[in-house]
Amino acid sequence: MTVEFVKAISGEVFKTVLLVSGPMLLVSLLVGLIISFFQAITQIQEFTLTFVPKILAVFLCLFLFLPWIASTLMTFTINIIEKIPVYIK
Repeated sequence: MTVEFVKAISGEVFKTVLLVSGPMLLVSLLVGLIISFFQAITQIQEFTLTFVPKILAVFLCLFLFLPWIASTLMTFTINIIEKIPVYIK
């Protein structure tokens, strides 16, 4: 294995991780910002108020994006497995 080869595989891994985790992270960020604005406006400083809507939003996002996430991960895995003969050389 060469350095360029490892670099290419690492790049694919990081790209796939960002693609798969991106939607949930963005939804969590947006819900957190909206709740923070609500708390700042109403001066309600309840810590549990931030967690429940975030958890619900992330689970809903995960439910909606699960087919796409599975497809992305399967494509990545199939590509890695198909390239095993190239990796061995």
